[in-house]
Amino acid sequence: MWMERGGVDFSIDGTVAQSARLTLAKSETVWASKGSIIAYASGLKWDVKVPGGLAGALKRSLSGEGITLAYIEGTAGEQVVTLGANAPGHIHEWDLETGGPVLTTRGAFLAAWGAGINITVAVARRPGAALFGGAGLVLQRIEGSGTVLIHGRGDFRQAELAQGEELRVSTGNLAAFSAAVDYNVETVGSLRKTFFSKEGLFMTRLTGPGTVLLQTLKPGSGGRSQAS
Repeated sequence: MWMERGGVDFSIDGTVAQSARLTLAKSETVWASKGSIIAYASGLKWDVKVPGGLAGALKRSLSGEGITLAYIEGTAGEQVVTLGANAPGHIHEWDLETGGPVLTTRGAFLAAWGAGINITVAVARRPGAALFGGAGLVLQRIEGSGTVLIHGRGDFRQAELAQGEELRVSTGNLAAFSAAVDYNVETVGSLRKTFFSKEGLFMTRLTGPGTVLLQTLKPGSGGRSQAS
């Protein structure tokens, strides 16, 4: 089913490994994760660019994220590009106007478009999250007015946290969350519990208010080929 957001018509297709088709008019642009382009029409051009310029490049290089993203532009009317994440999973549409800025974990960002889209690398606000979290220090923050497509491995589970409500998430199962959500990392309690449960030593603690998107498969279980 085709939808329209910010002047861009798009559809999300597939079941096991979903892809997105975007129709761009002349001069319309889209940011996409590197390596995500499956196919595109002749009336489109694309290049690799660094969000935020030189300052953005430095921050992205220190974070461990890829420095560049694909920047796609329409040079004629009604041109289609197909994007995918090279991994089994689903795609979620995030509306920045209603949902506010979003933070995506490594490999979860697929595409973004709209007026004044700003993509930066967010620094973990708490030391524990930076050192030990499933999301770690590698978080992309997308803000502005527009639409973000988020890829989650496996299926999505969405949680709406009230003010002060907490949710603990297993390492690697966090895909994205509202910028208003606070996050930190804590131990699961004991080495014995970690050894026998196979859950890992650390859990990510999220505190509302805001939206949390979970992915049912962890990175490495489906095999995405590059960090976006």
